Amino acid sequence: MSGTVGPWVHAAANGCYDAARAAALSGVPKTTVYWWARNGVVVPSVSPMREKLWSYSDLMALRIVSWLRHTKHVADGDPLPASPMQQVRRALALLDDLGLNIWDTESGDGSPLLVDDTGEIFVRTRGEILNLHRQPALLPKRVLGLTAPFREAGGDGPDLIRPRPQLRIVPSKVAGEPHIAHSRVTTRTIAALAERNFTDDRIAAMYNVSADAVRESIDLERQLAGAALAA
Repeated sequence: MSGTVGPWVHAAANGCYDAARAAALSGVPKTTVYWWARNGVVVPSVSPMREKLWSYSDLMALRIVSWLRHTKHVADGDPLPASPMQQVRRALALLDDLGLNIWDTESGDGSPLLVDDTGEIFVRTRGEILNLHRQPALLPKRVLGLTAPFREAGGDGPDLIRPRPQLRIVPSKVAGEPHIAHSRVTTRTIAALAERNFTDDRIAAMYNVSADAVRESIDLERQLAGAALAA
C-alpha cells in the first residue's frame, strides 16, 4: 500500500454534515453521535468545535462503531473500539491503490467496504474479497456493508452511495448531499418545493428530471426526517 493519500481518501474527507444530518445518514441516533464526539470515539473531522461537522468518511466510522458496539454487546461504561477512522482510511487507501472509485455511478456491485464482528475491514473488488493486507480472504458469516443500508439498534440509515435508484451521494459533489444522479439538484431542494405544494410533475419540469426521481427524493427526505425525529 502506498504511503501517500490518494484521491478517494481525499474525497471521503469531503462532505459536510451537521449532527442531525450525520445521524440520519449514518443511521446512528443523534444523541449517540454527540456523545461519541464529546468522548473522542468518533470525532467529527470537518469541525470538532462548537459547530460540529462530520465528513462522509465519518459516517462510515459511525457505522463501524455502532456495529461493533451492538454486535459485541459492549456495556455503556466499557471502552468502545479504537481508531475506526484509521481503519476507514486504510481501506480507502487500498481502494485507491487498486484504482477503484467507490462512487462510480455505473458500478452495480454491492458495498465495496465490509466490516466483520471484530472490526476488520475487507474490500470487495472485481469479484474478490481482500483484507487490508491485500490478501484474499473469506468473509465471516456476519459482516456489515459500510455503504449499504444500515439498520442497527433501531437506526435506519440509507445506502451511502445510492440511497435510491435515481439518487446518489458523492462526497465531493454538492457538499456530499444526496442528489439526483447526473445533476446537482439535491433531495433537500426537491423536498422543500414539495412542502410548498409544488407537484411532482412541476418540480420535474423545473429541473428537467424525471418525476420518479422527484418522488424518490421526497421519499428519502421523509426517511431522513423520520430518523431525526426518532433520535
